[in-house]
Amino acid sequence: MDLQTEKIELIKLLLDTEDETIIQKIRALFNAEKKDFLTELPKHVKQGLERSRKQAKDGQLIPFEQIVTELKGI
Repeated sequence: MDLQTEKIELIKLLLDTEDETIIQKIRALFNAEKKDFLTELPKHVKQGLERSRKQAKDGQLIPFEQIVTELKGI
């Protein structure tokens, strides 16, 4: 399974769970890795994130509901 497929599978699991403990553990994992994650990103990824932030600020967003609908169809 490639990385993109694995991410989508994890997103599906997260969307389907009602277990708050799992969600808290995932959040804690990301928070623990946050500093390393941001400082170790390649320059092109940081540029992509900045471009995404600008798009969000400019209102060029895809509604969450649309994303969920598309992911469930995969």
